[in-house]
Amino acid sequence: MRRSRNDTELLIRRLLFCVAFSVVSILALIALFIFKEGLPLIVKVGLKDFIFGRVWLPQKGIFGIYPFIIGSLWVTFSCLVIGVPLGLACAIFLVEFSPRKVAVILKPAMELLAGIPSVVYGFIGVVILAPFIRTCFGGPGFSLLAGSFVLGIMILPTIISISVDAFQSLPHTYREGAIALGATRWQTVWMVLLPAARSGIMAAVILGMGRAIGETMAVIMVAGNAVSIPRSLLDPARTLTSNIALEMGYAVGDHRQALFATGIVLFIFVMILNTAATVFIRRRIRED
Repeated sequence: MRRSRNDTELLIRRLLFCVAFSVVSILALIALFIFKEGLPLIVKVGLKDFIFGRVWLPQKGIFGIYPFIIGSLWVTFSCLVIGVPLGLACAIFLVEFSPRKVAVILKPAMELLAGIPSVVYGFIGVVILAPFIRTCFGGPGFSLLAGSFVLGIMILPTIISISVDAFQSLPHTYREGAIALGATRWQTVWMVLLPAARSGIMAAVILGMGRAIGETMAVIMVAGNAVSIPRSLLDPARTLTSNIALEMGYAVGDHRQALFATGIVLFIFVMILNTAATVFIRRRIRED
């Protein structure tokens, strides 16, 4: 009986190992395929010319993705300016100030934002946000500012959920000790809880950044997709993901390889962000 149970556990353990290994293998195959298709073009054009080239003319064999990199960075960091304060404020309210009955309703409602398709966010941006920006601030309306607002809302579930977990994982003695010393609830949050949860908050920000830099459909719909370096938030721009999605349908030859090479750059960006988030999360676990 005991031997049969051990055999069953060994079988389940090996089965789970095979499933986990298959996931890692799929990721490795995807990365291998992207690098196989994109590296020849980078070698042909030159890494410096490909990364820092300012002209994108596939018909003439000119492949410079610098405008797309700048567009991606502009959109990503601008959406963090909107999403991080709002998401962090929501997390603090849910954990420290919200009544329990209200938090039970609000937290799942905020997490539902993650289930809304990105095309819905993009449609709202096209119908409401872009005309509002055009009327109030000028410009075409379809701009970095529109993309930043849309992405700022889209990253809220990521930032809120991870920040809430970071605050809830803190020992209750932190709050009790601060209150015993005469601190108000807000002083406790500002001077004790926020510094203590900084690793978890940074992980939330980095994962939100990775979510933003990899978004495609909503950005295509509201950012304007101009192949130029944006000079202000009211200028249209094209991101790395948008360029791949817009041109992959008809790209052939070196043009197709250039899009895969763009995918390599994007893949490296996302891997760096995910690695940084993992480091911060592990640091928080060690501190706990």
